[in-house]
Amino acid sequence: MPDLDPEELASRLRSAGVVDARPLSGGASSLTYAARMGERRVVVKVAPPGVAPVHNRDVLRQARLIRALGGTAVPVPEILHEDVGDPPAVPPLFVMSWVEGDSFEPLFDVDPPNVTADVVSERLRDAARTLAGLHRFDLGWLGLVHEPASGPVDEVDRWCRTLETVDPPLVPGWREVYDALRATAPVPLPPVVVHGDYRLGNLFATGGRVTAVVDWEIWSVGDPRVDVGWFLINADPRSYRRATALAGSLPPPEELARVYEDTLGQPQTDLAWFEALSCFKSAATWSLIVKHNRRRSSPDRALEAMVPVLPALLRRARDHLASPTA
Repeated sequence: MPDLDPEELASRLRSAGVVDARPLSGGASSLTYAARMGERRVVVKVAPPGVAPVHNRDVLRQARLIRALGGTAVPVPEILHEDVGDPPAVPPLFVMSWVEGDSFEPLFDVDPPNVTADVVSERLRDAARTLAGLHRFDLGWLGLVHEPASGPVDEVDRWCRTLETVDPPLVPGWREVYDALRATAPVPLPPVVVHGDYRLGNLFATGGRVTAVVDWEIWSVGDPRVDVGWFLINADPRSYRRATALAGSLPPPEELARVYEDTLGQPQTDLAWFEALSCFKSAATWSLIVKHNRRRSSPDRALEAMVPVLPALLRRARDHLASPTA
């Protein structure tokens, strides 16, 4: 994949009044920069050059949804500028407002920001309320009524295709989990906007309040419980078994599920099945990350340290499937 020409990018941004762009870390499917637009701090997201801007690389699709959510109860950055470019050589980009706050995974990041367990607990509860707010939106009102919808079985098959590309010893017994998920898949709920990677690491917050939901690379239309299951396993210290400072001090997944349900105004069935799906998905994504890491000239030790977690995630999936509420 060719590198992005910094002079060309600077020229494109200057025409929109955006200057002083500098790379930000994070993000695997697009390039992210901090910059200024007049006196405002802004963020620039650019599709990778040299490849078609489709699927998770389609930054303008992300901008379309963020714009649709602007001014609603779901906090998102403000879209300030879009440029279609001339892909694949000149990739599309968009500019959005800078959002104050911090972002971290309290049960994954070893060195979180200097916040108390009480603050992070309220942040998790507010994240559950925010997720329920997202799932209450009517697709027609958002202009998404013609978006294709996927169901629970589609999600299982999607992550199966990923697992078929990794070394089998990394994820022993994954096909048995796949078969069990497919055999017990619940009836889909009416489709809504699904973030696809909803967890504290993809939210900004100040104190206990969520200030923005970000990283919409894999948003889709589907069963809302796909998001709920993912959010819950990423708030559960049993998922990744990491000894972090806040692991024993935060609300249990059952409490967060109740906060979500209370905000939504109705109970949710089969959440244990969707937590099992999320453990399966996590095993798939992390095994792919490990595979690519091992191909690097200098593999990252922190990523290799996830190898023992992968079988444990599959065991957690089996445990959730065995739950009376699955």
